[in-house]
Amino acid sequence: MLCNPKDSTLRQVLQETATIAMVGASTNPVSPSLFVATYFGGRGRRVIPINPTRVGETLLGEPVLASIRDIPPNVRIDMLDVFRKSDAVPGIVDEALAHLAPGLKCVWMQYGVRHEAAAEKARAQGLVVVQDRCPKVEHMRLLGGPNLAGIGGVRVSSKNPGNR
Repeated sequence: MLCNPKDSTLRQVLQETATIAMVGASTNPVSPSLFVATYFGGRGRRVIPINPTRVGETLLGEPVLASIRDIPPNVRIDMLDVFRKSDAVPGIVDEALAHLAPGLKCVWMQYGVRHEAAAEKARAQGLVVVQDRCPKVEHMRLLGGPNLAGIGGVRVSSKNPGNR
């Protein structure tokens, strides 16, 4: 059973997150991970990109790392954002628990990504776990900004304002 935190907890996590490690980050201009990274980078968050197939590239001024283990020990990660298939989650969570403690506060799995056993393991270590949701969408919903209804709550339409 998918059990995500209450909105108040999500809001707190999103407000307190300064640095995000993004597993599965991509520099591809049409990649959803790039949209999320750019969104948070534009809001003053540091995004540490992790993708073994993109090592040597940069994303938002940060070098793309091969794995969580490559994050320097002096960099405190608040949120781990997972853009990988569900079957990769247990290994990612294990690596995060081994290398990002004690600063890590949240493991966030993107749309379509869930793994209850790995989530339970992270929760047992005191982490907030979110599955099958997008932090960008939740940030917009809970803390303002562009949303599904338009920009800043104003409905965007191609129709003439007099014809609505």
